[in-house]
Amino acid sequence: MSRKIIITCAVTGSIHTPSMSPYLPVTPSEIADAALGAREAGAAIVHLHARDPRTGQPDQTPEAYEPFLGVIKQRSDVVVNITTGGAPTMRVEERLQPAAIFKPEVASLNMGSMNFGIYPILDKMTEFKHDWEKPYIEGSRDRVFRNTFADIEGILTTCADNDTRFEIECYDIGHLYTLEHFVRRGYVKPPFFVQSVFGILGGIGPHSEDVLHMRRTANRLFGDEYRWSVLGAGRHQMPVAMQSILLGGHLRVGLEDSLYAGRGRLAKSNAEQVTLARELVEHMGFEVATPDEAREILNLKGGDKVNF
Repeated sequence: MSRKIIITCAVTGSIHTPSMSPYLPVTPSEIADAALGAREAGAAIVHLHARDPRTGQPDQTPEAYEPFLGVIKQRSDVVVNITTGGAPTMRVEERLQPAAIFKPEVASLNMGSMNFGIYPILDKMTEFKHDWEKPYIEGSRDRVFRNTFADIEGILTTCADNDTRFEIECYDIGHLYTLEHFVRRGYVKPPFFVQSVFGILGGIGPHSEDVLHMRRTANRLFGDEYRWSVLGAGRHQMPVAMQSILLGGHLRVGLEDSLYAGRGRLAKSNAEQVTLARELVEHMGFEVATPDEAREILNLKGGDKVNF
């Protein structure tokens, strides 16, 4: 199993807006098709957000998730991961609802409050399809993405009885120490799944030394009790993924993290990015994990024990 590499695909997220790419999934059918396409291309896990189908605005109501969760489950064996991050504009109670109600195998969990700057994107944008997009992007200049100790503890305790495990998103070194705090207090049980995030303005950078520093620190804190994955934002997606493969980790791609499939070339689908990642894994002499192999690696409860 150590030679099996898990590819996670984050299919839409809450960072990018419809004006940035015509290929960004927005409607429930588009999100379902994107998840199924990612699975066919080699993803073992799909990381899911929901959006308003008319405007593309992030929507964390359970009603927004319901139309595509059942379709994905009925048509695929892929592991479903529901975000508790939602969007930085949302209250934690709102962000938690879908994971609490649908009880997925995996839910994401951000490990600290942070500046989360996407406003430099405006330097390259002149037209917007929807009125909400520009102020949403500009607002990140003066917005803190809240994830306090109380918020984190609340998410962990709410989902504890559901046997949902977490994609623990660490945007900086301090987030690893926050995780270690919750491990010591018994809120997080091994093997836990650490998703290191590189290249977000406000978090750790995407330099190779940053990737090494994150890996070394996690190794020192957690030894063999964790499974490590990475995502590189924007143009750093594949270079950071390659470093993770070399360092014994897993990787995440998808249109949440990057809109591109090469220099200056928009990805036409999530599956296109997954295909590139799979080719990278296989060209480096490794194998891509199936969903059931990912379940074994991460000690997941199984797709038959979710509430959708």
